[in-house]
Amino acid sequence: MRNPLRSEEEAFRFVLLTIGYFALIVIGAIINTWVGLAVFVVLTLVVAYVAFIRPRNEPPPRVAPTLPHPDDERRILVIANETVGGDTLCDLVVEKARDGNANVLIVAPALNTPLRHLATDDVAARADAQARLDASLERLRKHRVSARGEIGDPDPLQAIEDALRTFGADELIISTHPEGRSKWLEQGLVEEARRRFAVPITHVVVDLEAEREEVRG
Repeated sequence: MRNPLRSEEEAFRFVLLTIGYFALIVIGAIINTWVGLAVFVVLTLVVAYVAFIRPRNEPPPRVAPTLPHPDDERRILVIANETVGGDTLCDLVVEKARDGNANVLIVAPALNTPLRHLATDDVAARADAQARLDASLERLRKHRVSARGEIGDPDPLQAIEDALRTFGADELIISTHPEGRSKWLEQGLVEEARRRFAVPITHVVVDLEAEREEVRG
C-alpha cells in the first residue's frame, strides 16, 4: 500500500480526508444510530477498496523530447527552486554549456504551502520563484551562457514533462537540497524522473547553508 505521508502536501490532504471521514460518521450518528452505522460501513468499504483492492494503474509511458532542434545545438533543461541560485548548480551548468553550442532552460516550480494551494493562491509562490530565477539567469549570462527561465507547475514531475514537450532537451539537471532537507528527495523525485523520462538525468545537490558559510569565511 502506498504511504500517504510521503510529503507535507500529502500528509495535509490525508488529515483533511480523515477529518471528513469521521465528521460524516458523526453527522450520520446524530441523525440516527443506524444512519451513522451505515455511513461508517460504506466509507470503510470505500477506503478499503481504494487502499487494498483497486488495481494499480500501469506506469505512464516514458516521455521523450519531441521538439526537433539543430544537430549542433545542445539543449539543457534545469529543474530547481530554492537551490536555483546556488554556486554548485551554476558551476555545473557553466561547465556543461562549454561543451558546444548550448541552450539552457531553467524551470522553477512555483512551490506553495498546502493551505495556499487549497485556496488556489499561488501569487506569492510564483513571485518568489521568479525572483530566484531572475538572479540565477543573470549569473549564467555573465558567464556567456545562453539561458532563459520560466515558472513551472508546482508538481516538479509535471513541470519537467511540460518543459520536455516544448523544449526538446538533450539532458535534464535536477537540483535539490541535501538529504534530510529536501522534500523532492523525500518524494523520490530523482528516481521517478529517471523512470518516467527518456533523457539523461544529472542530480546535483546544492547545500546553500554551506555555501553561505563559505562566503562568510
